[in-house]
Amino acid sequence: MIFNFRIVSDEVDNFKREIQIDADATFLDLRNAICDSVGYDKGQFSSFFLCDDGWERGQEICLEDMGSDSSQDVYLMEDTPLSDFIEDEGQRLVWVFDYMTDRSFFIEMKRSVPGKSLKDPLCSISMGEAPSQFVNLDDFDAQIDAKAAAHAAAQATDLDDDFYGSSEYNEDEFDAAGFDEMTFDE
Repeated sequence: MIFNFRIVSDEVDNFKREIQIDADATFLDLRNAICDSVGYDKGQFSSFFLCDDGWERGQEICLEDMGSDSSQDVYLMEDTPLSDFIEDEGQRLVWVFDYMTDRSFFIEMKRSVPGKSLKDPLCSISMGEAPSQFVNLDDFDAQIDAKAAAHAAAQATDLDDDFYGSSEYNEDEFDAAGFDEMTFDE
């Protein structure tokens, strides 16, 4: 069976890659195919995370065992076939390629082709420039600060007395008798 994965980035609007890969290939093979398609250094630590429909991260498939003390199973890319975790079209993954800044690609299995096999992964669609694999941390922090300031400013202008209510306290609005009638379980 062949899996067709679509890969996008939240950093670059017109970036897209599609990778076709055999279902029996490993997560390491997929990582290498992605690195080849975007020109990234394969020597950098990275991890895949299985995601739900809302992109919430679940099970991690990592490049190396970092000696976690967790009771959770550790899955290594080189030992884990894609078919062990990818079952249905629409399965979502996140590939974290920069742990320092939690930068990642969003991946979705778009379709599977049963009855076929593929010796080597193939990048079938390559659109746009990939984001840089590494960022200057000072520039990254400045971007985060600027986004946070812009968000805070937007929130401040959107919220007014209609949202918060009057800034004056009115004792009549507080009904202490309501609390006397309530019972609380311990």
